[in-house]
Amino acid sequence: MSVNLYDHANELERAIRQSEEFTQLQSMYDAVNSDESARGIFENFRDIQLGLQQKQMNGEEITEAEIEQAQKTAQLVQQHELISKLMESEQRMSLLIQELNKVIMKPLEELYGSMEGPTQ
Repeated sequence: MSVNLYDHANELERAIRQSEEFTQLQSMYDAVNSDESARGIFENFRDIQLGLQQKQMNGEEITEAEIEQAQKTAQLVQQHELISKLMESEQRMSLLIQELNKVIMKPLEELYGSMEGPTQ
């Protein structure tokens, strides 16, 4: 009898939604969005990050002015308590997802790792 992986994936989704990491992230996200100042700073920071990433992906050069603007915005973000807490929550959620990914990928790593044979 085959295992229905989609059922397990849906169970994992529910578990993630109920996890402390996700509920904390959701709470901090709501707090930032409820604070007009924090929301504006955070959206500006995110827009700058996305713009720089897009330029990198397109192979475009990032100017000194853009780097300086990104650094100033990053300082504002770090100094804002709500946004700083949101980013800490994002980091914890990211670590959780990395750990889950390791567990999910383990069978493939073992399979392909066994093909490499003994090391010399």
